[in-house]
Formats: sequence, structure tokens, C-alpha cells
Amino acid sequence: MSDGLVRGLDGRERCFWCVGDPLYESYHDDEWGRPSADDRALFEKLCLEGFQAGLSWLTILRKRENFRRAFADFDPAAVARFGDNEVVRLLADPGIVRHRGKIEAAIANARAACASIEREGSLANFLWRFAPDPLRHRRPESRADFAARTQSPESRALARELKARGFRYLGPVTAYAFMQAMGLVNDHLAGCPTGEICTAARTTLLLTGQ
Repeated sequence: MSDGLVRGLDGRERCFWCVGDPLYESYHDDEWGRPSADDRALFEKLCLEGFQAGLSWLTILRKRENFRRAFADFDPAAVARFGDNEVVRLLADPGIVRHRGKIEAAIANARAACASIEREGSLANFLWRFAPDPLRHRRPESRADFAARTQSPESRALARELKARGFRYLGPVTAYAFMQAMGLVNDHLAGCPTGEICTAARTTLLLTGQ
């Protein structure tokens, strides 16, 4: 087994960062790195990555259902209509991260997302333009290799464009984490079986758009 892969109690090999928590393992197996062209899912992840700033992803993952209830299941059009009353409601919600700047950023991001959908036809059309050629993106070989991947030329370009369009709390490091999670890059460790599934799913997405 290569450095960075760990065998779980169920006998399945996984990337080291998720092993030990069933919720995290399920997220690794079923979501992280799976390419998506679903605008709601993409918008949700942009928002949650912003809320994660300064926290662990597992903290956000444990609160995700609360976030979905609080933010209208991350329907961009619905969140874009949030006003002062919703900000007050959200600041009083103990089930989410009660940070005014991040809450207001999520609402601003919804408005920016709606504008991008109007301009591009979909949020996916805009975001996937920043995905690197998968033939040139090598999957990490070790824990150290994985840890070193905090941003890329593509994530820096995406962060610049997001800022220009009015998105907030989405710098190049956060943008790269978003790209990893939504399959714009495949950073499952080399040899991770889920990484092979993600590669096949990306091929299907690029061929069919689904």
C-alpha cells in the first residue's frame, strides 16, 4: 500500500485524511472528487468552503444538513432574495456557523451565482472552464505530496474571476479545495479505488454533460 493510503475497518483502502470517522469516510467514498455539473451542488460547495475558512471541513460536514435547512437547500435564486431579516435569523441559528461576514458572503455569492448563470447559461459552464487538463494533472503519490497541494495556477485564476464577479471568501486556497471536492481536479491518492471511480465519472461528464 502506498504512503497515504489506509485500510479501514471495512477492508477498503482510502486516502489517509478521512479514515477514523464514518461520516468523513462516507464523504470520501461517495462525494469528494466526484465531478459535478449540478449548479445547486456547486453553489452549495462554494458557500460551505467559505464557511470552512479557519475551521475543519469535518466541522462543516457535521453541520451540513443544518446549513441546507437554513439556506433554502442552497438554491441560489432563493438565497439571493435573503435580506436583513434572514441575516438576523441566521445569526441566531446555533446549527450553523454564526459569522456575520460569512453569512453575508453566502448571500452575496448567491447573487453573483445567479448573475453568472444568466451570463453563462449555468454555473457549471463558468466554473468548469478552470478545470485543468486531466491528462496533465498527476494524482498525489504521498501524504506530503497531497499536503503540498493547496493552490494551483487554475485556482488562482478562478479566485480572481470569482472576486471580479462579486463572490466573497473564495481565495485561491479555498478555490482549490472546491476544485478538489467537486472533481475539477482528482486529488485522491494514487492507488485509491475511489480515485479511479472519479476518473471514470469525469470522462462520462465530459462526454455526456451528466
